[in-house]
Amino acid sequence: MGELRAEASGRDAAGFELPVLLFAGFRSIIDEMHRELAERGHPEVRPAYGYALQAVGRGGATASEIGRRLGVSKQAAGKTVERLEALGYVERVDDPRDGRRKLVRLTARGVDVLVKSAEGFERLRTRWVEVLGADRVRAMEADLRTMVPEGAFRLDAAGWFDN
Repeated sequence: MGELRAEASGRDAAGFELPVLLFAGFRSIIDEMHRELAERGHPEVRPAYGYALQAVGRGGATASEIGRRLGVSKQAAGKTVERLEALGYVERVDDPRDGRRKLVRLTARGVDVLVKSAEGFERLRTRWVEVLGADRVRAMEADLRTMVPEGAFRLDAAGWFDN
């Protein structure tokens, strides 16, 4: 990483550095978030679980819906749901609209980890603002929104998020 930091000299960086730096920034935020969540009562949470909990949503969802929202197969979503259920973050209940289906719902523990995650991400963003300045962080966010095609974000590479 020392070679990448040397590029702050003002000359253009090599093309490979942009994705490496974006990924390293992402990992630094995610890793710090998960250290904080572990300290705040959620040591077993993995990055992919947070995305799955968000895919469950406030109203609940079926395993198929979770899979579609995450861009993974129903089977992959089902395995994640099984793990989240074993950890106490979700529960499966009969779908009140269709008794043949099971609905996955957040438990109080699932809501707690999402609330703590949101608070933690706010703290991390605040630290970036303290170091880089609010204008630079807002500009970086706007630039990334411009460059990332709408709907391009999918979690079909869940292995990237596992420790």
